[in-house]
Amino acid sequence: MVPTLKDVAERAGVSRSAVSRTFTDGASVSARMRRKVEKAAAELGYSPNALASSLTTGRTKLIGLVSDNFKNPIFLEVFDLFTRALQDQGLRPLLVNLSDETDPESSVRMLRQYSVDGVVVASSTLAPGFARAFRDAGVPVVHAFGRSAGTLQVHVVGIDNAECGRMAARTLIARGYRRIGFLGGPEIATSTQDRFRGFMEHLSGHPDIAVSHSFAAAYSFAAGRQEMLRLLEDTPQEAYFCGDDVLSIGALSAIGERGLAVPGDIGIIGLNDMAIAGWQNIDLTTIRQPIAEIVTSSIELMTAMLRNPDRAPEARIFGCEIVERGTLRPLPR
Repeated sequence: MVPTLKDVAERAGVSRSAVSRTFTDGASVSARMRRKVEKAAAELGYSPNALASSLTTGRTKLIGLVSDNFKNPIFLEVFDLFTRALQDQGLRPLLVNLSDETDPESSVRMLRQYSVDGVVVASSTLAPGFARAFRDAGVPVVHAFGRSAGTLQVHVVGIDNAECGRMAARTLIARGYRRIGFLGGPEIATSTQDRFRGFMEHLSGHPDIAVSHSFAAAYSFAAGRQEMLRLLEDTPQEAYFCGDDVLSIGALSAIGERGLAVPGDIGIIGLNDMAIAGWQNIDLTTIRQPIAEIVTSSIELMTAMLRNPDRAPEARIFGCEIVERGTLRPLPR
């Protein structure tokens, strides 16, 4: 039989409410009482029921971890970091897949059914309206990998995607490429829009460089491969900034299938520096997004909001860096 709160109370010789208070965060209980209850619980192998505790405290400690791009391997890394870090804080992650979801209100209704204490929207492709909908419903929310633009309405933690576009353009120019392409993710994604904007802004000051652009249907290997195969039907550019590592790896597959070499025939630079990018058979030159720092900062903001739901919205934007590998020609000496 699984030991119950009643069993612990009887073993410790105290009331059930004393046992309940002992295992309720912030409840008043004397040190002597706590020792008696904890000793009895250890002898019986008792663990408090989290759901029952939530009825007493009004807090479930559930944090909705919401995303939509489950086909992108980078989010396996993101979810691994988020779930472990939330658990380290004594919180319980509830992973929610919003792929193909277009109605923010339906997402709010679903999360409220689980009585979540807060929501982390971990996506650069979900529209900002999703995070705002949770805020409007009175649910503490942080938008990780979101866009910080205009009047800040929710907490945002991420990178300057426009600057990443400029970094990619500078990197390609420095290596002597004169025909350059942008191969982005979905055109409706704010991350794609900002990376493309920064890329084109920088190249506008270099009229001697020919520039093209195109967009893949999704941030996925298949979409990157399909778009690069289409581009290779005509005369391809000398190098491409693929707005995501998984697009880049799809592009590398297409280039190899057509019998072309990287970087000999075509150069590729990605963005994220996910683990696969460093594999020997990939060896992708990319822009590193500091994912661990973004996750840590997002959870810091979430725990702060759980203490103070009225905390003013804050933007935390992290810098990125180029990771040199083997898919671009070397810098000229």
